[in-house]
Amino acid sequence: MSSRRGRSRLTLDAAHIVVVHTYLAFSAFFSALIIGCVLHYRKIVKNGVAGYPEEWFPSVSATIGDWYPERNIFQILIALNSGPRFALVFLQYYLQRSAYSSLPGFLLFVGTLRTLSCGGWVYITSSDDHDWHDILMIMYIVCNIPWMFGSIAATPAQNTTSRKRKQRIAAAFWLALLPMIYFFIQHKVHRIPGAYTRYSFFEWSLIILDIMFDSVAASDFRAANLQISIGISLDSPTTRDSHNIANKANIDVAIEKANPVVNGKGDENPVTYPQQQVKTAKAPNKTSNLNAVANRLQPTVNFLCDLYLSFVHWSVFTSLTPTLFYFSVWELGIAGHEFSLLSTLSPLLLRYPVVLDVASMKIGRTLLHILTLFGLLAYASKNPLARLLIVAFANAALSIGVAVDWSAPVCGVGYQATITGLGFLLTSVSKHANHSNIPIWPIVNEASGGYNKTGIALACFAIYNIYTRSSPSDELPMEKKDPIATAPITARKYWILDAFGLGSLIFSLHSLLADPSTLIAWSWTGYPIKGPVPHLHGSLTHIAQAVGLLIPLVLSSLGSSWDPLTHPLWFVYGGLSTCVMYSYSDWLGYFGGLNLTVFLMSIIPVILFRAASSGSVAKTYSIAMLVVSLFYVTSVFTVAYAFVPGGQYFRERTNFILLAQFLLLAPAFRWPRSTLPPVTFTLSKSLRSRAQYSLAIMTILSLVTTVYRWPTRMPQPHRPGPRILRTGIWTVHFGIDNEGRDSQRRIRDLVRDMQLDVFGLLETDLHRPVFGNRDLTRVIVEDLGYYVDIGPGPNKHTWGAVLFSKFPIINSTHHLLPSPHGELAPAIHAVLDVFGTPVNVVVVHNGQEETPLDRELQSKEVARIMSETYPQPFIFLGYVVTKPHTPRPAPYEILVTDGRMHDIDQADLDRWCEYILYRGLYRTAYARVSRSTITDTELQIGQFQLPKYGHTVTNETEPARYLRAWREEMPVDHWFPDEYYQQRGGVRGHYYHVFNTPLYYKLPEAHLHFRLYLHPHYRCPVPPQTPLPLPRYRHLHCCPLLLRRFQLLLLRSPPPLQCSPFQRRTYRDLSNRSCHSVVRKNPRVTVLWA
Repeated sequence: MSSRRGRSRLTLDAAHIVVVHTYLAFSAFFSALIIGCVLHYRKIVKNGVAGYPEEWFPSVSATIGDWYPERNIFQILIALNSGPRFALVFLQYYLQRSAYSSLPGFLLFVGTLRTLSCGGWVYITSSDDHDWHDILMIMYIVCNIPWMFGSIAATPAQNTTSRKRKQRIAAAFWLALLPMIYFFIQHKVHRIPGAYTRYSFFEWSLIILDIMFDSVAASDFRAANLQISIGISLDSPTTRDSHNIANKANIDVAIEKANPVVNGKGDENPVTYPQQQVKTAKAPNKTSNLNAVANRLQPTVNFLCDLYLSFVHWSVFTSLTPTLFYFSVWELGIAGHEFSLLSTLSPLLLRYPVVLDVASMKIGRTLLHILTLFGLLAYASKNPLARLLIVAFANAALSIGVAVDWSAPVCGVGYQATITGLGFLLTSVSKHANHSNIPIWPIVNEASGGYNKTGIALACFAIYNIYTRSSPSDELPMEKKDPIATAPITARKYWILDAFGLGSLIFSLHSLLADPSTLIAWSWTGYPIKGPVPHLHGSLTHIAQAVGLLIPLVLSSLGSSWDPLTHPLWFVYGGLSTCVMYSYSDWLGYFGGLNLTVFLMSIIPVILFRAASSGSVAKTYSIAMLVVSLFYVTSVFTVAYAFVPGGQYFRERTNFILLAQFLLLAPAFRWPRSTLPPVTFTLSKSLRSRAQYSLAIMTILSLVTTVYRWPTRMPQPHRPGPRILRTGIWTVHFGIDNEGRDSQRRIRDLVRDMQLDVFGLLETDLHRPVFGNRDLTRVIVEDLGYYVDIGPGPNKHTWGAVLFSKFPIINSTHHLLPSPHGELAPAIHAVLDVFGTPVNVVVVHNGQEETPLDRELQSKEVARIMSETYPQPFIFLGYVVTKPHTPRPAPYEILVTDGRMHDIDQADLDRWCEYILYRGLYRTAYARVSRSTITDTELQIGQFQLPKYGHTVTNETEPARYLRAWREEMPVDHWFPDEYYQQRGGVRGHYYHVFNTPLYYKLPEAHLHFRLYLHPHYRCPVPPQTPLPLPRYRHLHCCPLLLRRFQLLLLRSPPPLQCSPFQRRTYRDLSNRSCHSVVRKNPRVTVLWA
């Protein structure tokens, strides 16, 4: 602050301008490189000599100048960078200028010309004008000669660090020119394929070295304590008007030096620069009140930024496995991409002191945050492999960052543990609010429920906040220095036990608590409902998580020790809760899960404290991440044992996985004769207050989300009048489409357009870390309104099956079909109340072709279930893997014959996986809809009509069931959407295929028997009070309408020619209105049923 009254100055370190220039330059070039490789990889690596695969790395010119949007993003960033670049040149001149040397003035001219030529080759690309692009590029390189050597010469000899850095970078720059020129000649003159890729490597190295050379100026500015001060005059004489204020305003931009620090040695060998001062304009100053408010809010803003970055870290970390296992499920086995899990072992690099030192610095942590941000930016890539590589790279940076944060001194572990727990809870709340997807995951975008751009913008603000904090103590808001709290951590002898405990805790949180409905899925048993419902009771999980985090916060306010959380009894409490969760179902099992939630969330500070006490950052945190990766793989093997070598040893061994998780947590507790020290650190009152407020807000948000999405009306069938039931079966490939995106909304759209009343989805058990712990039913249930049975939970070791119904589910039973060799086959047998008639439905996912015995036993079991309910109406919706009419032991004959069912169309021989069977219903339509890019299997649809209330099907012979019809011969209620005909282009890539149209079937005549009574006073072609003989009028078509619990008919075609005018009007009215309105308008007409 200036000493003059009424004057205030805003001071900015000149080194910050250099830092901004460096980040903008790197962001411009590398954003263009990443986006170009993701969107136009084969195009930008192609040149006049060869293309991919001979050329596989793009040149700078091809990356920045040929394609939208990378070219435009690059040019925008370069434009933003022009200001800091010119400022760097002018500040360097003012710092170096002297009355005894003309070198600074010459460097000012060269630097300006160099900057202008850079703008020339950047904005005039080789595709715009190749010659001018090359001329300006050569001019830029030529200008680098005097710029680099002149800058080195102008650097004071006392600043040895800066001088050496410039010398080394300049030497590398000019040495890299030699191979670059050589490979350019190989490409341009000799036209050798692949030479341009090698040329590109050296071209990119020149860009990197050039930016690094300019970044060394920050060291010069810091050594000279170069600052820019903007001063504002607030003097206000009584006779001053606005015009005079404008005339008297001025800005003081001062370049000052004071006690420069060189090589960390304080005042030793101070660098001498001439002091310069420049006068420019004046800006209004903030009032002291605003400064005071800002100062009070700053700790809260810092806390919120740390909390949001923790949310980003958990989001990036949990996105790795679903991004990775996209490839595994397509290969149905180990695809090799699983090795990307090893990216989390990056904390091994911290064994090098230089890496640990840099990562611990503010600039290093900022850089790691920026690199982690690439995990969010990966959503922009449409290539699943590119997305995986970017996410793996982001997780490598993330793992180093959290290792540095979590290994903080003891006074910071409590803060880091609180932020880590709150961030994890925030990810779970965000999934609850966003239909089981974290809104910033790279596997979602705007079309699938993502809010990626908003999340990235907030992350950038939080990273900026981290970088601009005045001191590291801002991150550790301790009210006072407690000698116990700030004592150094004593290294523990058995560090590997701490690593095991940390890895087990991370996996336990991810596998059980990442989504609030996972514990509910563990306890779900079906209808009638005897336990929690996934989309309605998930907030209870969040409340338990908040309670678990609140316990250490409360204990910290009572003293400096959290020792109760390390007592063996607390471990026993967690173990018993796990046993209850695993052994019981419904509310009792869920209650055990809630207690386990409290336990896991409460020991986060304990486990992080033990890991920080290990004394070895690199070994502890890399081993912990290795344990997490091993848990990921083994937990999948409990289900996917049939597809991986050695998987049979893990078959259905979830109990062993849970046991291993708890055994690895045990060493963190203070058992009898244990030499472990107590967990001793405290939290400030302000931090506890912010954390408690955060817990309350997140819990309230969860409850508000539940109330907002609580169903307000019962699901309604699409065609209640005609008593039509439209069913479907679809294998949805774990809710990941062919592009690696979440497919919930795409599935919903097709289900909505097809107006399905009852349908089954297969491969739906996603409550595992490898599938993102997602609930595939959320969007459909909340947007379209269905009753849902989510089928056997993740503790039943199946791939999952789900039943959706517009009709009330009276009862449902989950079956695990016999599977001696292959994967476990789930089945849901439900009884639905369809228009007052109980209808049985079974949704089945049978085994694969490689296990014929499994398929035979499973088919026999399903046939038994269907046969036992005969002659009740029954619909089979299943994944069978067999050819139609294949004899035993193949499933088809077993299901049809032994189950006493009818194939929906036995003439359809082009089937393999999905089948629809039925009995006790009239089938009226059958359609096969293409999958688009949602999955690898089509959607099959069967449409049925129930017999009249209180009646059964009267004729199930084959001729009666196969009365094929044109669509126009059927009532409109039976028609499928016209938009999905292939001739009309389909909708979103879906269309009717195989037959290119739905198949329609007439109802047997016995079902159409009716009597139309007219008043005897009017003439009629048949005797009064005599039923119309239906065979005489075969061209009449009708559909049923349920009215006042009686079944009536609406005539849909013209009346017979011999009818009287009144009778013609009656027929016309019956065709266009409900029977009730016609009867009310024409009291002489009565429609009754036999």
